[in-house]
Amino acid sequence: TKLILLDSLLQEMALANHGVGAEGLLAAQSALSGSGDQYGNDSRVEQLWAMKAMDHAEVYFNLLCSVEPSRLKLTGSLESDDAIYKHFKEAFPSLELGKIAENDLKSEESKKAWREFSESYKTLEDYSFGSLLRLDASKDYSEENTIIAIKIQFLAIEIARNREGFNDKIRGNFKPTVRKPKQTSSAQSPVTRGGVNVSEIEHELQQIIGGQHPILK
Repeated sequence: TKLILLDSLLQEMALANHGVGAEGLLAAQSALSGSGDQYGNDSRVEQLWAMKAMDHAEVYFNLLCSVEPSRLKLTGSLESDDAIYKHFKEAFPSLELGKIAENDLKSEESKKAWREFSESYKTLEDYSFGSLLRLDASKDYSEENTIIAIKIQFLAIEIARNREGFNDKIRGNFKPTVRKPKQTSSAQSPVTRGGVNVSEIEHELQQIIGGQHPILK
């Protein structure tokens, strides 16, 4: 039942032109189908996770396509980004940021190290929430290039990638995706999935293109 609900949601989002594109949808479907035990038994949580993870991946990759990665403050605070980066480099000094292997996150040894690292960020909002992480920093989200991580892993790895130049080539090789606006009546209620307003992602993309997204400031 769990995977049927997730697959149904992903297909609906694809038909509504709401997601990270065909490759991204495949990536999320593939990752989710292999890790159903990570999300508990509440289908509402699973649906919300699927939507938020895909929205986050789309917004983030559009940011990488639009601006210099070193400008980004992924936590919204330069001080917080600095602290995470420093801790990450101390805890994982030899982690290859350009091409991460699944074992870097999923082996028993790695899981223990990440668990200890994550303990320091329990006060960070949704620190253990699921995120989609690219294995190869030079490529887009795709079925073979996507792995499920938790939020603090995503933040630590992507902050380091942005600061050390691993995401610099994205702007030259990819263009941001701007989806077609949906035609809705002003009298209609906002379209939501899992309680989240799906128009918010469109607004964020417009902010990205205009250079006004809060994460850039």
